[in-house]
Amino acid sequence: MGTNINKPSKSPPRSAPPQDDQNCPEQLLPITTSSPTAKTPKKLTLIPLIFLIYFEVAGGPYGEEPAVQAAGPLLAILGFIIFPFIWSIPEALITAELSTTFPGNGGFVIWADRAFGPFWGSLMGTWKFLSGVINIAAFPALCIDYLKKLFPIFSSGLPRQMAILISTLLLSFLNYTGLTIVGYAAVALGLISLAPFILMSLIAIPQIHPHRWISLGQKGVEKDWRLFFNTLFWNLNFWDNVSTMAGEVDKPQKTFPLALLCAVIFTCLGYIIPLVAVTGAISVDQNLWEAGFMADAAKMISGQWLKIWIEIGAVLSAIGLFEAQLSSSAYQVEGMAEIGFLPEFCKVRSKWFNTPWLGILLSTAISLGISYMSYTDIIYSANFLYSLGMLLEFLTFLWLRRKFPTMKRPYRVPLPLPALVVMCLIPSGFLVYIMAIASKTVYLMSGLMTVGGIAWYLLMNLCKAKKWFKFSDGYAEEES
Repeated sequence: MGTNINKPSKSPPRSAPPQDDQNCPEQLLPITTSSPTAKTPKKLTLIPLIFLIYFEVAGGPYGEEPAVQAAGPLLAILGFIIFPFIWSIPEALITAELSTTFPGNGGFVIWADRAFGPFWGSLMGTWKFLSGVINIAAFPALCIDYLKKLFPIFSSGLPRQMAILISTLLLSFLNYTGLTIVGYAAVALGLISLAPFILMSLIAIPQIHPHRWISLGQKGVEKDWRLFFNTLFWNLNFWDNVSTMAGEVDKPQKTFPLALLCAVIFTCLGYIIPLVAVTGAISVDQNLWEAGFMADAAKMISGQWLKIWIEIGAVLSAIGLFEAQLSSSAYQVEGMAEIGFLPEFCKVRSKWFNTPWLGILLSTAISLGISYMSYTDIIYSANFLYSLGMLLEFLTFLWLRRKFPTMKRPYRVPLPLPALVVMCLIPSGFLVYIMAIASKTVYLMSGLMTVGGIAWYLLMNLCKAKKWFKFSDGYAEEES
């Protein structure tokens, strides 16, 4: 499945990039094939893909509360209005163009490889994979943060640790059952988890006092810019994660751009409407705006019944977020094996569900290992690694546009190269800022992981040279 490529004969070495437009990547696309013994699976269609992208990025307004705690209502509202234009939309546009040009499960790894060669493709894979599995670890923790409001036993200690462990294993098994099931589950989870916020926003309308929206926060409460920008970033990034599932999408050249457009609109409205409603309807101590406060706000606005509904919705949202992110990480492992960055055994699929079980197992194990970090430490670490990958991704996008201007692109961002440079520079400046305000712990963790990624690349080259494992060539000639 994946790209319409069937002739692998006489493939060039996977590390050999095209040298001119006549040998550009439109003629040498990455292979994305399932196991020959596996049944042909159903492809992802538009609606499930929209909700999978939605859960890659957001999953509802759960987790946006710290923006108010950090900088007050006005800046939080402006942040969730402005940030999509300087970050979410450019990232979604780049993802749409590159995913339709290279519709394989390697995603951003393929893009960096074709632009700058295998070293940078491998490093991109390391940064994005680790940021993804770190991000996965945040969702069980976020889920338990809501559940502890109903069941205080989950606040700390062994009950909390066991809840994280059991929920992670159960959700990983659901992912194992197949991407189509996960996609339609995402539709149901998205609608159910958003419903109480829509209802709360409607009930809040008569209680809104517009002057509360212009508050810059309480006197004596200092602005926490690190928390503010990391909250915005974490809630509105990871648009490109879905690119690692491009080989599983029905008609990706048409489906991807439309799905990304719908998901951007859906996500932005899902954040801003409840935030405007709650900040206008209630006035509380700013320090109460921590992760999970939306449930308390629902009780103040309507009653205990709505609080319970939102807390149940938080659990469902965390499930959707977990499933979408785990799918991306697992299919990235398979995609990297398809293009020769990992041994061929890494692309093995389940005989029952045709899912990349090894990628699921690896992603789950790593996320479990870091799931007991604090929620904010998880966010900061994921953001830093993701920032490194995104800087490389912006450079990749611009370089491919410059190097292969006539390459066939089923979807093309309708801007000339100078305008694209500006479009990429603005979010890149934000990425540099996010990295500059990181803590020493995050610098240390990210540095060690990057060194580990370089060592991994060298190890894979050694394995190829010594023929310890079998590796795919990675590219095949496209049928005319």
